[in-house]
Amino acid sequence: MDVLHLAALALIQGLTEFLPISSSAHLILPSQLLGWPDQGLAFDVAVHIGSLGAVLVAFRHEVIKILCAWFGQFGARGPSPESRLGWAIIIATLPAVVFGLLVDDWVESAGRSVLVIATTTIVFGVLLGIADARGSRVEPLGAMTLKRALLIGLAQAVALIPGTSRSGITMTAALMLGFTRQAAARFSFLLSIPLILAAGTLKGVELAQTGTATQWHEIALGVGFSFVAAWLCIKLFLAALDRIGMMPFVIYRLLLGVVLFVWAT
Repeated sequence: MDVLHLAALALIQGLTEFLPISSSAHLILPSQLLGWPDQGLAFDVAVHIGSLGAVLVAFRHEVIKILCAWFGQFGARGPSPESRLGWAIIIATLPAVVFGLLVDDWVESAGRSVLVIATTTIVFGVLLGIADARGSRVEPLGAMTLKRALLIGLAQAVALIPGTSRSGITMTAALMLGFTRQAAARFSFLLSIPLILAAGTLKGVELAQTGTATQWHEIALGVGFSFVAAWLCIKLFLAALDRIGMMPFVIYRLLLGVVLFVWAT
């Protein structure tokens, strides 16, 4: 890829990874609609590293507390709210891992069509709007239980279908369970850490197995652009969420879905 395409795709990935509008859809569409070349494994590894770095920096205090509490529960300290949150993240991650192993081949083929993306963009956009409007929005993050985490995790597994949006579907599920917008968003962001880490590791192994020359300049640019975009996205989204709600993202998804249907037909 040339620098312009690399920078554009890295910024798109960084901005859309944590917004409820589907990063996978926005990365697939440029190649299908604009004829851009496939970004390649090196780019995929780079943007995963950048996004992971951004969420770790943005939630560094929470991550440290959760890790210390989770390991500490096996000693004299015992269980705590933070250790229970750690278990919730683990439980919520498992469904996506299992379903990912089962349906990965289908996602790589039939799941990446424009019509599939258009449909999921609209359907799950409507569900996000309903959850935001009708959810009680009273439960704090501390009210997360293993049962609720599993339900959110099952919803997250659906995001393997391009256009669904991992952050969007997990926030939708959390809002339907009565969590506040901030709690829904924060759990969604924390939940992204193990999945991005796993995906980035798999992509890295795959890249190493190809035996091709590593494009270090592409990796460096991809990491940098996606990190900055993702970090700004997280900070601005959380700062504005209670004020603007989910409706701007719902409207965007509906408009995008209509445009895609028109394009595909």
